[in-house]
Amino acid sequence: MNADVNMTYVTLGGHVEIHRYRYLYFVIMLTAYILLICFNVSIICLIIIHKNLHEPMYIFIAALLLNSLLFSTNIHPKLLVDFLSEKQIVSYQACLFQVFMFYFLSSSEFLLLSAMAYDRYVSICKPLQYQIIMTTTTVSLLLCFAWLVPACHIVVPIALNINSKLCSFTLKGIFCNNSLNNLFCVTSNELSIYGVIVLLNLGLLPMLFILFTYTKIIIIAFQSCGDVRRKAVQTCLPHLLVLINYSVLITYDVVIIKLESDFPKTARFVMTLQIITYNPLCNPIIYGLKMKEISKHLKRLLRHMK
Repeated sequence: MNADVNMTYVTLGGHVEIHRYRYLYFVIMLTAYILLICFNVSIICLIIIHKNLHEPMYIFIAALLLNSLLFSTNIHPKLLVDFLSEKQIVSYQACLFQVFMFYFLSSSEFLLLSAMAYDRYVSICKPLQYQIIMTTTTVSLLLCFAWLVPACHIVVPIALNINSKLCSFTLKGIFCNNSLNNLFCVTSNELSIYGVIVLLNLGLLPMLFILFTYTKIIIIAFQSCGDVRRKAVQTCLPHLLVLINYSVLITYDVVIIKLESDFPKTARFVMTLQIITYNPLCNPIIYGLKMKEISKHLKRLLRHMK
């Protein structure tokens, strides 16, 4: 507690031998952050610039990559500063904001993947109605839903915890997440129940919807001609790869908090660095290589640069 400014600070105690390897950590994570910015921004700009990419599927891809970019920006800059700092601390208010952004953007990604699954379902299973169903208004509503619903869910526990008293000030992590709850003097049973409801609404239900949608797509594709099967594979495979990658992130976050005392510190540190970097870095690569139209424009851009 800093009495001069009446501000509470939390120590991020998840770093491993930071005094010895701080510059190595910094160079690796800075390189990864620069690459993921370049990759994501490149794909987003291609979708904005080229009119033939102004379709619902590509708009959702741009929204997903923007979401990944914001997710990384919520974590990486502070992480880079911590690597070069003598003390890895964060104010309690800033920590709460990082928790909000982390879970808000994580939940938004699941809902964006759900919107993309619905778009593919309509395109493949109801092709004649696609233009009628997937209008600009529908796309806008789905995007608003994907960002506003998680924000409304996540802001509730954050607001209620603003004035909560801390009995411990060391977080077993390198950024703020739900393990912050372990620092409170009193744990609210109501908020714990609310957390389960949020997990169901923003995690389990979207996952079940996505699995149901892609199951229907696979059934329809195998019952149809070769062109439909080819279209299903070309457009759905990237989404499924991203979904698998992201599911690993969510599973890791839930498991690591539940097994906080039993998980080795070094393994936690390495896995956390991989998870927060892997998904935002791989998403644009997957879409850039697997989506035919994006890949075509990307190759043209690279040839032009050469």
